[in-house]
Amino acid sequence: MKLAKKIFTRDHILWFLALNFGLVLLAAGIHFFKSPNHFAMGGTSGISIIAATLLPHMDVGTFMFIINGVLIVLGLVFLGRTVIGATLYSSVALSFFVWLLERIAPMERPFTSDTMLELVYAVILPAAGSAVIFNIGASSGGTDILAMILSKYTSMEIGKALLVSDFCIALFAGGLYGVRTGLYCVLGLLAKAFVVDGVIEGINVRKLVTIVSVKQEEINEFIIHRLNRGATVYDAHGAFSGHGEQVITTVLNRREAVALRNYIRKVDPGAFITIVNSSETIGKGFRAI
Repeated sequence: MKLAKKIFTRDHILWFLALNFGLVLLAAGIHFFKSPNHFAMGGTSGISIIAATLLPHMDVGTFMFIINGVLIVLGLVFLGRTVIGATLYSSVALSFFVWLLERIAPMERPFTSDTMLELVYAVILPAAGSAVIFNIGASSGGTDILAMILSKYTSMEIGKALLVSDFCIALFAGGLYGVRTGLYCVLGLLAKAFVVDGVIEGINVRKLVTIVSVKQEEINEFIIHRLNRGATVYDAHGAFSGHGEQVITTVLNRREAVALRNYIRKVDPGAFITIVNSSETIGKGFRAI
């Protein structure tokens, strides 16, 4: 009973739901946009799309089960159960979600005849899914297992090795499906890296607010008691006026920053405020260290 309480905490449940949400986005991008357009942009999904074309009696989801199964066995042998735990689940779950979508909503052809539009969604959906998964400190499995093995036993630069392998898969797709598809695969591969970073930053972005005001006490009260956030107050010296000032700094989310700005506009229209984006904020009330 005590073990169950430790496992099924609110944080663990939210983490698990976020992991599966990311995996579903990945699966949707693979099934609805990558597979029908033959966008083999690397990874196990890219290999599976190519394999399903060469061996049409098996579908992409089945090939993903096989390839991920091989990688899981390698991971268990070389990394052990504790290291590969969550990655093992991700590999199986992603393959299952793709397989399930193929049964529920089979795609005989792309949604539209606009290849660029299809590519946009083939990049955005998996990139958003990967960003959600990376942001909670998890992995989508697949070739990540290979990267973990190489990282443990070699001095190889894993990022470069995986990028090269993904490019090779994209080039093979160009040879199999034509130069046009191959170029789209390479374009999608490059775009995905930027979209993943952008989504992660968008999820984690916070507002660092700096305030100089004569209504310092009222503003502090609003931040602490209305927004339930902390603040730092320090003494400063105005270079132009020569007067001593008290400066307030706080970190808020977008909604809270807007609420604070609106409040300051009412109590002290002459206040000086700067608001800058913070791509990552770590500490109490935000991400754990």
